Amino acid sequence: MSTQTPSSRRRGLLLGALGALAGASAAQAQTARPLRLVVPFPPGGSTDILARAIGARLGPALGQTVVIDNKPGAGGSLGATEVARAEADGNTLLMGHIGTLAVNPALYPKLAYDPLKSFVPVAWVARVPNVLVVNAASPCKSLADLIAQARARPGQLSYSSGGNGSAANIAFEYLKLRANFPMLHIPYKGTAPSVTDLLGGQVDATFTGAPGVLPHVRSGKLRALAVSSPQRMAVLPNVPTVAESGMPGFDADQWYGIVAPAGTPAAVVARLNAEINQALQTPAVVEQLAAEGAIPTPNSPKAFGDLIAREIPRWAEVVKAGHVKLD
Repeated sequence: MSTQTPSSRRRGLLLGALGALAGASAAQAQTARPLRLVVPFPPGGSTDILARAIGARLGPALGQTVVIDNKPGAGGSLGATEVARAEADGNTLLMGHIGTLAVNPALYPKLAYDPLKSFVPVAWVARVPNVLVVNAASPCKSLADLIAQARARPGQLSYSSGGNGSAANIAFEYLKLRANFPMLHIPYKGTAPSVTDLLGGQVDATFTGAPGVLPHVRSGKLRALAVSSPQRMAVLPNVPTVAESGMPGFDADQWYGIVAPAGTPAAVVARLNAEINQALQTPAVVEQLAAEGAIPTPNSPKAFGDLIAREIPRWAEVVKAGHVKLD
């Protein structure tokens, strides 16, 4: 039997109500904190475009303001390191990609983060196929033509990329290794100048992300010979895959996904994953990504983590075999 007096019961109810109110206020204050989505590259690139597309829908779903924070430098390593060291509360995330999460460990001997240990995977956002292109005036009408030309004129044909160690550099080196043909690498400071010199005839080919070359393919200034994805691209239905062009199993797409600092609570990761996956399936986002040549890949955190774990040793072998070095 209770021994509480009416006054003590009232005090207990009042304290309970105050406690509940304080708890609700604290939860509301935490929800009101801005979520910072770090993009480890300058504005305007594919990583930035994808981050903004997701952030615009993630904010209202979570009841938070999503701030896109561009932190470029060292091939994405500066921004990734900052997120790895952030508080693991789900309010600081990284829009990573194949470079920051899979290739950089092979390029930077003293990398300040470990893609597998410093982060917890949240969501696999998209794949972006690389497109192998030549100038419209090139005699090459297929990948086989390009390989034949390169073998017949060793040391004379060249390909461009956005820089040593860039995704385009790695993809082309993988192509060279699979098909065993020589081509000189001409690195540039960014995708745009590498494509500009291809348009001008200073280099013979490039194998880079679809967004950087699709407008020129559509205008007829560049000719697409093959795409890196396992299936043909919806926006380039008449362009064969590299696999169809004589290299079964070839897959060298760029990929993008969101990670959080290691230690982020599983419930927070699950909520973020659910909201991001829902955003990726909305018609507006699908259309926006398609315009960039990107393919949405809603999936589980484990699936994204498994992808990262598979890709690290794969690209380390390509970096080593292709003698890829940073500037």
